[in-house]
Amino acid sequence: MSLSNPSQLLLRNEDLLQSNSPLVVGCPDSDFFSHLQAAAPMAKISSYQVNFAQHQSIASRFSEQINCVFSEHYQSEVKHDLAIIYFPKSKKEYQFLLAMLAPILADNAVILVVGENKGGVKSAEKLSNEYCLSSSKIDSARHCILYEIIFNNVASEFNLAQWYEHFIVKVNDLEIKVASLPGVFSNGELDNGTQLLLEHLPKGISGKVLDFGCGAGIIGSYVNKVNSNTEVDMLDVNALAIASAKQTLALNQLKGNVFASDGLSNVQGKYHAVLSNPPFHQGIKTNYQATETFLKGIKKHLNKNATLTIVANNFLKYAPIIKAEIAPCEQLANVKGFAIHHCKIQ
Repeated sequence: MSLSNPSQLLLRNEDLLQSNSPLVVGCPDSDFFSHLQAAAPMAKISSYQVNFAQHQSIASRFSEQINCVFSEHYQSEVKHDLAIIYFPKSKKEYQFLLAMLAPILADNAVILVVGENKGGVKSAEKLSNEYCLSSSKIDSARHCILYEIIFNNVASEFNLAQWYEHFIVKVNDLEIKVASLPGVFSNGELDNGTQLLLEHLPKGISGKVLDFGCGAGIIGSYVNKVNSNTEVDMLDVNALAIASAKQTLALNQLKGNVFASDGLSNVQGKYHAVLSNPPFHQGIKTNYQATETFLKGIKKHLNKNATLTIVANNFLKYAPIIKAEIAPCEQLANVKGFAIHHCKIQ
């Protein structure tokens, strides 16, 4: 397996990887940990992920040798002397990570931040000011930059609750209270695609419902509030989204089952309705594979007469996949660049 460009840049600076207790945050490459073990053979290595697929890839290979954590909140009794952060997809999420990690960093710990130029990594030094004794650009190659930041030992207590953004969305005169952590899709507002989907939901939804790629849980919460006879499952690959969806359900005094899944990997049983505003970005890159795999695998989880309804940018050619893999597909709406695709199992 080839290493990503950020990982290759890190390994060009192998001397910086020497430490006793390194913490690697958001690494997309399980192979990187083999190189890290070779560079620091006596180190007690930890991996922290908010991406369930990446966590599984690493944990399946190294769980007996490395402390592998998947959670919305990393906590540790170990003080890490090195943190390697792969710059996340949003600047606010990077600030969230720094605030969360500060209490578990050793005095004068080194923070290595690496990322692609197009992904916002150039702002890392400025965004790190609150926790920075000194910083410097170490290397750049393969359209990536590596920064070294020396921790200033300012470690105020981290309170996860303070990082939720609360807002209200209104659809068809019904209000949903939403809680969203940094980095979660459509943080702080109702996106146009989800709004269009909720305005064109099938009538009379009942029974078991799956919200695939739930984000902050708006779709599943809305469906459960409108249709009290539904039993809603929500899944996402992102730990921050899962925590947000659980909080959204609680704010609206609703019940639902929220869980992590890499696509349909943890989905069991069958549903009467499946709804989704599926993601088509992985980090800063466009990626349709997850949604196409979902559409090709969901039929075995649909009951007879079940419905599938998704919203997508109207340039995405999902309708032929739905027709080929599930059932004849109709378009319920096509507005402002978004289309609603709907089918029913016969």
